[in-house]
Amino acid sequence: MSYDFLSLASHGLFDLPWWGYVVFTLVVTHVTIAAVTIFLHRSQAHRGLDLHPAVSHFFRFWLWLTTGMVTKEWVAIHRKHHAKVETAEDPHSPQTRGIGTVLLRGAELYRAESRNQETLEKYGHGTPDDWLERNVYTRFSWQGVGLMLAVNLVLFGPIGATIWAVQMLWIPVNAAGIINGIGHYWGYRNYACADTSTNIVPWGFFIGGEELHNNHHAYGTSAKFSTQWYEFDLGWMYIRVLAALKLATVRKVAPQVRFDRAKAVPDLATLQAVITHRYHVATAYARSLKAACRDEIAHLKARTAAGRHADDVPTVGRMKRWLQADAGTLPEAERAKLAEALAKSKALATIYSMRQELATLWGRSTESSEQLLARLQDWCRRAESSGIPPLAQFSLQLKRYA
Repeated sequence: MSYDFLSLASHGLFDLPWWGYVVFTLVVTHVTIAAVTIFLHRSQAHRGLDLHPAVSHFFRFWLWLTTGMVTKEWVAIHRKHHAKVETAEDPHSPQTRGIGTVLLRGAELYRAESRNQETLEKYGHGTPDDWLERNVYTRFSWQGVGLMLAVNLVLFGPIGATIWAVQMLWIPVNAAGIINGIGHYWGYRNYACADTSTNIVPWGFFIGGEELHNNHHAYGTSAKFSTQWYEFDLGWMYIRVLAALKLATVRKVAPQVRFDRAKAVPDLATLQAVITHRYHVATAYARSLKAACRDEIAHLKARTAAGRHADDVPTVGRMKRWLQADAGTLPEAERAKLAEALAKSKALATIYSMRQELATLWGRSTESSEQLLARLQDWCRRAESSGIPPLAQFSLQLKRYA
C-alpha cells in the first residue's frame, strides 16, 4: 500500500510517455478554445447560433474549470470592444494602447474591464442567470481552476501542475494576446471595416477559426467566420457537427455576394445589395482603383523636379489605406498628407471623393430608398464619365450587385 501511494504521488493515476502528456495538453486546451469561440463568442456575445442546454452547460462548466472566466463579463467586454472599436473606450485595442501592451498584458486589460460595473450592466444582457451561474460559476469563479489543478495532480502527479500552467496561459496568450493584438495589427483584410481588424491567416485551425478576425468584424453576428473559398473555419465545422446532431441551431451567417451580369441600371435591389455588402464594396473599390492610383502617383513623382519633395508624394499602399478608411478616422497628420496629395492630383482627388460619396449611401441617413437610389444612379453616371477607366469599370461592376 505504501508503494502504491508513493507511485501515485510521483506519477498519478496515469504514467504516460512524454508525447502522451503533450497530446493530452493539446486536446484539453483545444476544448477550451472551442468553448470560447462556439459558446462565449458566437453563441452568447453575438447570438449567431443557439446551443442545446446540455452543450451550453458543458461549455460553462469547462470554462469554469480551465479559465475562471464569467460568461457575463466576457460577453460584456467583447460587445463593448465592437461598440467602441479602436477608440479610447475599446478595452483592448492595440491602436490606442499599443501592440506590446495588448500582447503581453491582455489578461490584465480584461481583468480591469471586468471590474467596470457600467460595462457589465450595459453590454452583459442576455447571458445565463440561473442558480449555477449565480451560486457557483460567478461566486466561486477561481475555485474552478483550483479544482482543475487538483484533478491534474491526481491524474498525472507533479507533471500535472505543468499541464495546468499551460491551460491557464492558453486563453490569455491566444485570445487576449494574439486575437485582440495581432488581429488588429497585422494580417490581410477581405473587408474595409471601419476598424483595423485583420485575418491573421486564412486557415482558422489553431484558435478555432478566431484567426479570421476581419471577416468577423465585417459580419459580427455570423456564426461562420470564413467567407472566401480558400479560408477554413474549424469552429464552423464543429458547429455543423453539432447542428447535424440537433445540438445547435444556426441563426445567422454572412450573406453571400451575388452578381446579375445582365443588369445595366442600378435598382432598389442593387441599392440594398450595396448597403448589405458595403465592406465588400469598399474593399473592391480600393482594389479596383489601385492601378489608377499607382499610375497617378508615378506621374506625380516624375513631375517632382530632381526628386525634390519626393517624400510628399504618397505611396500606393498609403493611398489604398486612405481609400479604405473613413476620413474622420484618420489621424490629423494623415489627413494633412492626404489633403496635400489630393491638391496635387485631380485624378486622385476624384478617386478619393467618389469613394467618400459612395460611403454615404450606407451611412446613417434620413433619406428614403428612392432618394438613395437616385444618388447611386448619379454616382454611376459620373464615374463612367470621369475619364478614369478603372473607375468607370468599377461602376459597371457595382450595378451588377444583386
